[in-house]
Amino acid sequence: MDTARHTVRRSALGAVVLGVLLLAGCGSESGPKAPPGASQNQFERQLAQASSVSAADFPAAGGRTLQQIADTATPGSQLGLATSVLGPGTNRLAFGVLDQAKRFLYGKTGVYVAPKPNAKAQGPYPAPADALVTKPQYRSRTAASEKDPIAAIYAAQVPFKKTGRYAVLVLTKQGTRLVGATAEVDVKPNSPIPAVGERPPAVNTDTLASAGGDIAAIDTRVPPAKELHQVNFKDVIGKKPVALLFATPQLCQSRVCGPVVDIELQLKQQYGERVAFIHQEVYNNNQVDKGLRTPLRAFNLQTEPWLFTFDRSGRVAARLEGSFGVNAFKQAVDQALQ
Repeated sequence: MDTARHTVRRSALGAVVLGVLLLAGCGSESGPKAPPGASQNQFERQLAQASSVSAADFPAAGGRTLQQIADTATPGSQLGLATSVLGPGTNRLAFGVLDQAKRFLYGKTGVYVAPKPNAKAQGPYPAPADALVTKPQYRSRTAASEKDPIAAIYAAQVPFKKTGRYAVLVLTKQGTRLVGATAEVDVKPNSPIPAVGERPPAVNTDTLASAGGDIAAIDTRVPPAKELHQVNFKDVIGKKPVALLFATPQLCQSRVCGPVVDIELQLKQQYGERVAFIHQEVYNNNQVDKGLRTPLRAFNLQTEPWLFTFDRSGRVAARLEGSFGVNAFKQAVDQALQ
């Protein structure tokens, strides 16, 4: 794309932008607060609009190239991808959008893709915002005290016809104008990570019992979520639906692990004993330089957080990488119950 307007390139923003963008993700005691310069009513209205979106909210591709669509938008925003494992077929593409002041942009958002900027664009694919904010009683201490929270994450279901590199254009409505952000993604032929329909490795996960009652050894959340460390994955897989979350609230590289553990805790209270909810920490001895714990290596995971849900037969019902909100988590659990 014309470098005077938009540049599509491999995104070096992912970890860097998400570090700025996804600080803790949960807001204050009463919910997400408006950023500086915006009224609370305006902020809440933007969140509501960002959560309700359809393809009709954006220009039809109409045979135009990705560059031509990008040229209709205002440049300057930045795209931070929250997913990295993509394969041929339809994939969940999660991301955040920052304005020039590094503030999160809320608004109706859609995604276009093409093999290269001068190729015909495909899309728009709606990317509704999914709330990261839990009810106050389920928020961790870090999340509850965050001064400048992100309240939601965008995610679109994007089809990639084949492997290779793709240019991505994201358009976000800001009033009467469209703001554009770009990135590149790699779609790879296969992944060793368990996919939907496959059986996972039957690994032992850390429990309060296996840790000898030392909850701090297996949970970096403050306060710890003891409810999520009661059962061993190996003991329940294939016997009942399971939600297995790999995340490290205090050591998370992308700073989105705290909110997802809070969400799991909230959903455990909602679903009760119908589903076995398990949280697995990421690093040996809770130290990054000690390497990954055995369950992550068994699942071939190199990033975090990851959520897998499993049906009664023990097969993967859904999987989510990176940041995900209440709706996506709940949908994944519901798929395990079908």
